[in-house]
Amino acid sequence: MAYSSTRDLIQTAKEAFIEGDYSTAEPLLQQALLKDNKDPEVYQMLATLYYDKGQFNKAIKTFKKALEIDPGYTDASVGLSIILNDLGRYDEAKSIFNDAQKKLDDSKKKDDPFINEKIAQKHIELGDLYLQIERFDESLEQYFKAKKMLSNISKLILKVADCLVKIGKPTRAIQELQLFLRDYPQNNDARSKLGLILYQSNRTYEAVEEWEKVLARDPNNSEAQHYLQLAQETELTEIIQHREI
Repeated sequence: MAYSSTRDLIQTAKEAFIEGDYSTAEPLLQQALLKDNKDPEVYQMLATLYYDKGQFNKAIKTFKKALEIDPGYTDASVGLSIILNDLGRYDEAKSIFNDAQKKLDDSKKKDDPFINEKIAQKHIELGDLYLQIERFDESLEQYFKAKKMLSNISKLILKVADCLVKIGKPTRAIQELQLFLRDYPQNNDARSKLGLILYQSNRTYEAVEEWEKVLARDPNNSEAQHYLQLAQETELTEIIQHREI
């Protein structure tokens, strides 16, 4: 198929790329490079294709080529940081990602809600990766950065709480959840999580109160039912043991 311009060729490749039709997109992108090797978006899409195929070294070189052309190209920086994380090059990945965010801040895009959402999601991805390898402090750092940028933190707050518990700060986790629930009292997932951390901190009475609040709004909530039953069984066991003494 003949294309009237390089831009039309790139646009067709981009549409195939977005649809996940990489077998169509790759040769078109290669063809586009022969016509114009100064378009960072072409390199970024090709690098993503290589990453998807497991060709990590090739993907890294291609992402870096995109950044040589446009050092402020955030998508390429984020893609490169994710690959480096996959390869265990965590400090290098963190540095690249932080540089990308600094460039966004310097260009005064930080108040753009769409950009904030996009960057926040990448902070969460990095946080999840650090969590998987049990680098909890760094994971928490990424989650808190995302927390500042998101308008809706209902899912993130659960990750933050879990991470705080992992590093031995359950009281801080409880505080974070309580602050969140002041603004979003109907969020049963956060309330159930709060109950669990309270229970694990031997604050059983408070935990039961939280789970009962969940069940008052959602009587069929299986998680709250399970936890409440567990707490009741624990209390019964303690009563029996006390009587035996």
